[in-house]
Amino acid sequence: MRSHLLNDTTAEQYRRSVTEGVERVAAKIAATDRPFTGVSVDALAPRIDGIDLDKPLYDTTAVLDELEEVYLRDAVYFHHPRYLAHLNCPVVIPAVLGEAVLSAVNSSLDTWDQSAGGTLIERKLIDWTTARIGLGPAADGVFTSGGTQSNLQALLLAREEAKTENLAELRIFASEVSHFSVKKSAKLLGLGPDAVVSVPVDSDKRMQTVALARELERCEEAGLTPMAVVATAGTTDFGSIDPLPGIAELCDRFGAWMHVDAAYGCGLLASVKYRDRIDGIERADSVTVDYHKSFFQPVSSSAVLVRDAATLRHATYHAEYLNPRRMVQERIPNQVDKSLQTTRRFDALKLWMTLRVMGADGIGQLFDEVCDLTVEGWRLLAADPRFDVVVQPSLSTLVFRYIPAAVTDPAEIDRANLYARKALFASGDAVVAGTKVGARHYLKFTLLNPETTTDDIAAVLDLIAGHAEQYLGDSLDRAS
Repeated sequence: MRSHLLNDTTAEQYRRSVTEGVERVAAKIAATDRPFTGVSVDALAPRIDGIDLDKPLYDTTAVLDELEEVYLRDAVYFHHPRYLAHLNCPVVIPAVLGEAVLSAVNSSLDTWDQSAGGTLIERKLIDWTTARIGLGPAADGVFTSGGTQSNLQALLLAREEAKTENLAELRIFASEVSHFSVKKSAKLLGLGPDAVVSVPVDSDKRMQTVALARELERCEEAGLTPMAVVATAGTTDFGSIDPLPGIAELCDRFGAWMHVDAAYGCGLLASVKYRDRIDGIERADSVTVDYHKSFFQPVSSSAVLVRDAATLRHATYHAEYLNPRRMVQERIPNQVDKSLQTTRRFDALKLWMTLRVMGADGIGQLFDEVCDLTVEGWRLLAADPRFDVVVQPSLSTLVFRYIPAAVTDPAEIDRANLYARKALFASGDAVVAGTKVGARHYLKFTLLNPETTTDDIAAVLDLIAGHAEQYLGDSLDRAS
């Protein structure tokens, strides 16, 4: 079994195995003509359940053949231009190359003696990102597993900076369409069930600063502590961007930590055309970025950034075997001092490779393309009497629903839209997401693929309308 360990004696076997795997994936991607096969759970589960993991195949080619059957054939392929569902981007080749390198070398980014140059590369990328944001010379941060972890760590720092032992008096303010991880983080941080105050949004799904001011005043009058305000730069459902300058003013006035969840909107940091849409982000105390959403990076590649590096001390613990205190005096850089994680992948390498091959403008141009495409998609929807579209896009999300001419019952329209999404997924012709606006069910395009065209959008809209009409026709037949 030692022949399977990657080392100097097995380097050639490693090359052959990885090459064979890459060739399989490349062939699959080249031949993929739709984002999904439509396979059902009931059809796929028995194939996987039938595999006896205690009986190895002992052959890489045989394992890849099996993998074709249980995974590659039926995977959801985000690179396809008609995958329009969630915040999943197609990935750029330099980042995939970085993934291959980091997996083979297998550095762990917790301490210097496990990563060496990896530590410095991650720190350089943190500095690059904080400079793009404009957080100032004292800024710092660390890579994370994703936006949920970044939001959790940012709110942990905010809790500690609030300097109160009575957690019941702490309040977090976030818009009613902010990410669910804000409430999840509050619970994990030991805050009470009323800790997160939901702030109303305007017709463009942006936090209302007047309403935020009112809630902050109520907090103050009740003798409670405004721990943090979470502004969102790219909500998951609508891509809406909260009014960051106005929120920053209120945070200054009431002494609240300002956190900007830019997990989605961070692509604007590299934008050639639309960077001004997140003006005010430079006033944040902390920022979440997900490079694996709008920088076209493989999962995972994310970070939490802070204005004041000293606040990261709230996540610092020392272990004699790992990062003893003396290393601080010796100026040995250990990233575990800043992170909620201990063992941690060298995910920063993917972004490093991307910037060194493509440059920031290259990334920004790709994100600008999907933002431009979304405007065209909005125009299509706004001009199509079959659909109701919710808001004009700020990023690359469109929320809409099919409205039949002959049906007025909102519940029946809901069912038609739910059916259309399910039927479309089962067909494999396209993948779209869904959400609720108020009490009603809507569909959602999240456009993150520059290869998607307006023709793709129009074709998917026709498919949605066709499935919905089929459902309504069948419904009428059943009722008659």
